[in-house]
Amino acid sequence: MRVFFLALLGGILLAATARAAEPSSAVPRFASLASDKVYMREGPTYGHPILWVYHRRGLPVEIVAQYDVWRKVRDADGTTGWVHASMIAERRTVVVTANKPAPVRRSDDPRSPTIALAAKGVVAKLDACEAAACEIEAEGAQGWIEKKNIWGVRVGEVFR
Repeated sequence: MRVFFLALLGGILLAATARAAEPSSAVPRFASLASDKVYMREGPTYGHPILWVYHRRGLPVEIVAQYDVWRKVRDADGTTGWVHASMIAERRTVVVTANKPAPVRRSDDPRSPTIALAAKGVVAKLDACEAAACEIEAEGAQGWIEKKNIWGVRVGEVFR
């Protein structure tokens, strides 16, 4: 009986761990492109025409719908289409959208010193977000950028 109980407990723990490792199925959510060549299609099959070919691994996308192994995504320009799930990474990134170089600061305090300037189009790893700014890492620089200067996070989103 004890061996059965331990085996059952181990199976439950293994299943819980496996579920925790699965990507989120919540929609909408932000993710990123997993490859340097990703095809966006008109619909959720390989038979649908290709609308766009992305050549930028790590580019943030918003997953707005799911169907089987396909994800309907929207990019920072508002373009939407279907991408195979194998081409989507659940890691979060952002893209700088400010028209002029945006200050990256030492902390989330807008008065903290500027440590770098991020040009429009820079893709950065997203580490954390507070009410008005997010912590990013790109090209060896790590700091905080105002949310108004990036795309890939929600206005009220806060996380560590």
